[in-house]
Amino acid sequence: MKKTFSTHWLSSTQKRKQRKYRFNAPLHIRHSFLNAPLSKELKKKYGKRSFPVKKGDEVLIMRGAFKKKKAKVASVNHKRSRVALENIQRAKKDGTKVNVYFNPSKIQIITLNVEDKKRLDALNKKLNNKDKIIKTEEKKKPEKKNASN
Repeated sequence: MKKTFSTHWLSSTQKRKQRKYRFNAPLHIRHSFLNAPLSKELKKKYGKRSFPVKKGDEVLIMRGAFKKKKAKVASVNHKRSRVALENIQRAKKDGTKVNVYFNPSKIQIITLNVEDKKRLDALNKKLNNKDKIIKTEEKKKPEKKNASN
């Protein structure tokens, strides 16, 4: 693997190369590392298993001391690949409260923040492709029946 970051690099069994890829990746590619699994309802609705976390999403914590708590995403740190949630804080020794940062794979998205048009398009992209496939199959089937009659 070269010193400079390459988007064409696919994979390696060597952990050092996997780590190098993740740590040297530019922020626009690190965005895809921030995918969190979707809830069952969202999986059915959008036909996707996971989606990048964004500020304003409502999530359920799946692991750790805050397990089974629901919260909104307060901030997303692309540099550290971590997510901070509202009202999920720890007290330091001096009494000040500090946000707890979570790995996106340890949280589950319950409701999506769909104010962003690009995000809506990304969600509906797969749905539209399925609808197009179904519509084209429906059109083909009647034509075959008519030809055989």
